[in-house]
Amino acid sequence: MVVLLFISSSVTGCFGNESSNNTPITSILDDICPDGLANNTWYHFPNSTNILTVDDTDLTSILIGENIPVCAKGTYYGIGVSTFEPTIGITSADNLFMTSWGNGPGGSTAIIRCSNMIEMVELDYTCENTYQGSVANSNDPYVYVDPWTDRVMKFDMHALAGMTVEWSDDEGESWGPLGLASFATGYSVQDHQTIASSPYNALLHETTWVFCVNGNWVSPLCSTSNDGGLTWGPEVPGAPANCNSGGLTGHMVGSNNGNFYRGNPSCDGEGYAIYRSTDGGLTWTEHVLPTEDTGTAATWNAEEAQVYPDESDNLHAMWMGIDNMPYYSYSFDTGDSWSDPIMIAPPIGLNGTGFPAIAAGDSGRVAFAYLGDSGGNTWNGYISVMTDAFSEIPLITTVQVNNFGDPLDTEVDCGYNRCGGFGDFIDILVDQYGRPWFGLSHNIVDQGIYGTMMIG
Repeated sequence: MVVLLFISSSVTGCFGNESSNNTPITSILDDICPDGLANNTWYHFPNSTNILTVDDTDLTSILIGENIPVCAKGTYYGIGVSTFEPTIGITSADNLFMTSWGNGPGGSTAIIRCSNMIEMVELDYTCENTYQGSVANSNDPYVYVDPWTDRVMKFDMHALAGMTVEWSDDEGESWGPLGLASFATGYSVQDHQTIASSPYNALLHETTWVFCVNGNWVSPLCSTSNDGGLTWGPEVPGAPANCNSGGLTGHMVGSNNGNFYRGNPSCDGEGYAIYRSTDGGLTWTEHVLPTEDTGTAATWNAEEAQVYPDESDNLHAMWMGIDNMPYYSYSFDTGDSWSDPIMIAPPIGLNGTGFPAIAAGDSGRVAFAYLGDSGGNTWNGYISVMTDAFSEIPLITTVQVNNFGDPLDTEVDCGYNRCGGFGDFIDILVDQYGRPWFGLSHNIVDQGIYGTMMIG
């Protein structure tokens, strides 16, 4: 067991359903933080527009309702061991789970559970490996927590030749089925997997499970389980017929309405699209994102269109443009149409960004995670949040999770390539109190970390 000591304020998160004060803000930012503003926090509007450059008269009509600044400060907490392309999960018992490649028994993938970190008010939390199962180490680790049942799913790829699934229904204390593993697939090529659940009607379980992989096909291949992951159906195309999107995809996610969503290149390869299934992963439709003006990344991030539904089933999408900056758009109609895109990076002159990740809470409350180069290949971790994404001019609060002088990596073009513990992707989720948790690696010290907002 690893025990680490940090101080964190326990306050209501940025994404909970809170009432707000509609009184016009005259001092803007002067009084929102009792100890003054943190030097790693920025308040801005789309396209890197600093709030302090906007006339006060205009601000009184913009900063109303939920679209108001709150005190925020970024920080991170270590898990005590390394990670590689981390995925994370959060249970309703307030445990955080992260994959830790090669650090489990016999070199297996560890599933690190961190307790007492969420809403922490004391000086301590604990992180420990919970996995004691039978599966040897995998090439691609993956963990996912079912938001509707709290089932913790461990999903491993083995030498491109097959996938195994295990789960825990008791916060990682035991793993099944029956201490063994379910074989989801057993042929090559199986790579770059993603898995999710939704309350779509399943025959023998409370939720339907779907995974998608890069299977040496013109689009991702997907499979469905109706019994909680014990057995899996045949792999079917995760896109319409004659789609040439390629097999690489962003993380998949389920929605309250039962739909499944994924983001990856569009069928014609000219932009990004969100792919939607309304029948438990059996068929998929393409919904093109508005990338005509933003372009698409010409780096390792080229397949990383990310999507997440909020609690009201609105969709929120994020991608990297041709300028290596993060862009955002939303949909009120499950992806059939999209808002005009906005650029969400802070006004600090980042040279470029990479590794996009997105999560959402209550309606219109969205969190974005990404890496950014602040100069000289100094790669930092950033969380940007909107508490009213549907505002005509949404306020964006961005924090840098690592302090200045404590970069996460200094490798040339790290955020544009497969880089150290970042691997292929990083992850972000929002806990039940509305606070974002950003799972990534601190490559300099070779440790998995959770970036978050200490206050805010």
